[in-house]
Amino acid sequence: MKKKLVSVLLTAAMGASLLAGCGQQAADTTQTSEPAQTTETTEAAPATETTEAAPEASAEVDPAAYDGKEVKVWVAENVVDFTNEQIEAFKTAYPQYAGVNFTVEAVGEGDAAGNMITDVTAGADVFGFAQDQLTRLVTANALEEVNPDYLSAVESANSAGVVEAGKVGGTLYAYPMTADNGYFLYYDKSVVTDPSTLEGIIEQCEAAGKNFYMDMTGWYQVAFFFGTGCQLTYDTDDQGNFTGCNVDYASDKGLVALKEMIEVASSSAYQAGSSAGDAVNYAAIIDGTWDADTVKSVLGDNYACAKLPTFTGSDGNTYQLSGFNGCKLLGVKPQEDEDKLQICDDLAYYLTSEEVQLARFNAVGWGPSNLNAQASDAVKANEALSALAEQFAYTIPQGNYPGDYWTRAESLAGDVKDSFQKASDEDLTKALEAYQADLESYAK
Repeated sequence: MKKKLVSVLLTAAMGASLLAGCGQQAADTTQTSEPAQTTETTEAAPATETTEAAPEASAEVDPAAYDGKEVKVWVAENVVDFTNEQIEAFKTAYPQYAGVNFTVEAVGEGDAAGNMITDVTAGADVFGFAQDQLTRLVTANALEEVNPDYLSAVESANSAGVVEAGKVGGTLYAYPMTADNGYFLYYDKSVVTDPSTLEGIIEQCEAAGKNFYMDMTGWYQVAFFFGTGCQLTYDTDDQGNFTGCNVDYASDKGLVALKEMIEVASSSAYQAGSSAGDAVNYAAIIDGTWDADTVKSVLGDNYACAKLPTFTGSDGNTYQLSGFNGCKLLGVKPQEDEDKLQICDDLAYYLTSEEVQLARFNAVGWGPSNLNAQASDAVKANEALSALAEQFAYTIPQGNYPGDYWTRAESLAGDVKDSFQKASDEDLTKALEAYQADLESYAK
């Protein structure tokens, strides 16, 4: 049982110190759930009074109980300085922790889970990670559930999809930190004058001799399958083990999705890829907020963003490209020392609060999961985040997927470009049946 909270969230101290500095803007990248991002920044606005519930005060707070304790924190490289600044503000807001020794290390969200699972004991006490790593971390007993005293405030303050992404078996195991992991359309508005349809975008790129970039591997190919109404999710038990697969790719709607992928890949404008840094001569690319600065430097005054387009399927119906939406979470490692666990919970709550999320956006462009922060003028004025927010209405939260799924999905993407180009509907249906059988086998 967690010990009762003993700290008081000092809002005035937070307001004075939270936005004291903005971290550097170098982009951190992750492999499993797409990189952490940097986008155009805005000047930090004064902190407003927090709407999140403050912990209950205790009549007796003995700082000596916490003095000398060591707390290790892992965050992405481009927010190390920012996090150190916020920890100083945290120590002001929670004066009983003034004697705690905090160490912040650069470990990206895509690497944190692997490092934690390798050696939980040596891992960080508080660490950021991509939401698709949640099941692995819970299975490895590397995550403590969110402190019950904070649970209601965390769930009500953040977007529902991010809260759900932090759960296994109905239990919330991590504190929501961002809601900015997904993809949308960047385009050159001097070439693509109407970004509303996939066919139109490709036609305009072909006419201008420009490239259209889109990845069709696992994270991106669901844009087609989910767009036509297919599903692919996995069930897990309370320990994070995969217990079932819910998939219907081997269906009429799955065939429509696959045939659209084949049609897109047949275009002379099509290029496989989603990294703006590697793309050349493009007028449109499906990418994420982490590449906003790169795209803007290429397109200049013609830089524009939009949700993903619709497409007309082989059955004559119109479909909206869908996809995953994802996030970054902040986890706390289980502790034998209840006092240390209290420090870690208080720090995780603080670093994911409305004010810190907004300050982090201003520093490095990470999109907040906090609803009030999302509604701020600064966040709404960011073109890339606005396009992503619009696209999120057509996506599903990225849950937990077996590692084998991502590998198998890459093979399908290769077939779309090559062997499937002249395949019959019968052959494509057989391919989908085999693909679905593979996907189901990972949960048996």
